[in-house]
Amino acid sequence: MTKLFATRLALVATMMLLASPAISAQQDDGAPPPSKPGKPINAGEVLSGELNALKVRDVKNAGKRVATYQITSEPRRLPPPNGLCNLETGPETFQLVPSGDAQAAQLKTFAGKEISVKVDEVACASDPGQMSEAVITKWSLIKKQ
Repeated sequence: MTKLFATRLALVATMMLLASPAISAQQDDGAPPPSKPGKPINAGEVLSGELNALKVRDVKNAGKRVATYQITSEPRRLPPPNGLCNLETGPETFQLVPSGDAQAAQLKTFAGKEISVKVDEVACASDPGQMSEAVITKWSLIKKQ
């Protein structure tokens, strides 16, 4: 019984000796340089990225499932006082809030595709249930030529 224990102990010790140089080599590489903040986005500017459609439960409407749309883009800084939304580089996901059924139907046709929107109002996400880092409450779709 002790011979089995000694064999296992030697095996574990050997594995530790082989693994420790690899671990220290990974740590010696150092962390990647800190990312610099994204370029700012202000009212009237264009935001481009892939449109994703999500199904979330509406907290205010008895848990009814509602379609939510978000654009995934490069990191962007928001105008003050929002700034970087407590992120190192600024938000990369922007929830689009449709102002009515017409805008919601318009977004539905572009799900999974690259789109561009003119941003009129944007802020950091703050309400529970928001699936993005920032929320665009007023926007208009830019038609691609």
